[in-house]
Amino acid sequence: MSLATSYLFLGIAVFLGVTSNSFAKSADGFTLLFPSIITAITIVLCMYALSLVMKNIPMGITYASFAGLTIIATVIVGVIRFNQIPNLYSLIGLALIIIGVLMVNLLGNN
Repeated sequence: MSLATSYLFLGIAVFLGVTSNSFAKSADGFTLLFPSIITAITIVLCMYALSLVMKNIPMGITYASFAGLTIIATVIVGVIRFNQIPNLYSLIGLALIIIGVLMVNLLGNN
């Protein structure tokens, strides 16, 4: 698998992670069947996609990138879907996460 394909799978893992997080919120503590099933399926597929990424990209880089990008995307979904507006300190923290992901991917992979 090429490096470009690995990053494609990383994007898929982020999408699946965000989907899982969104449906977990909708599952209401896993009391609603459909959102609970979607949550379980997407998290398993997400972990599978991450395992493919780790064939070419080091585990630390993979997980740092996945976690940071998933956090940012989940916040965006929270704003759009659940009307959860972050405050100033949250925005500063999110900016630092973005900077961290960029540093890890652009400078941290020797």
